[in-house]
Amino acid sequence: MMKMMKRRTETITADAYQRMLAEQARQRKPQGHPEHDLQVACVAWFRSQYPDDAAMLFAVPNGGKRRKVEAALMKAEGVLPGVADLILLEARGGYGALCIEMKTRRRGSGQSEKQEEWQAEAERHGNKYAVARDQAEFCRIVAAYMRQERTCRPAVVSVTAEEINAAEMAGNRLNSRF
Repeated sequence: MMKMMKRRTETITADAYQRMLAEQARQRKPQGHPEHDLQVACVAWFRSQYPDDAAMLFAVPNGGKRRKVEAALMKAEGVLPGVADLILLEARGGYGALCIEMKTRRRGSGQSEKQEEWQAEAERHGNKYAVARDQAEFCRIVAAYMRQERTCRPAVVSVTAEEINAAEMAGNRLNSRF
């Protein structure tokens, strides 16, 4: 037996009322951020797989809605439209870095014109660029890149504070040492 409930001036069944409540709850529920969730999972995976290189993969704070003042400040600081979401500063296989744009498989989740322009610029300057649409694809891209031979060895220069002070006192420039 269905119990009838009164809502305003209309009468609905208990089942209809439950469906209405569920729909209201669904509408109030945050819709989430699929690209954010994907990127968080990918960065966590990278840092667990490549702990020695963890600090070399970083996010670029592009995108999102900002107030005009904040956007102007960021633009003045050098933020550029279209820059890849993640950059891995690891020279491998003749490339200077790996730039990764995160996109989901949702319809409409493609690169913008600015992202395509920045991709062309990044590639022109000797960087590898890839678009990852899920974590498995990200893992394949990064693993293939990291398997390549290191393009250059990091220079290790050790200079003490005393050496810097002595050089400055003598008027020498330290640039030739690096």
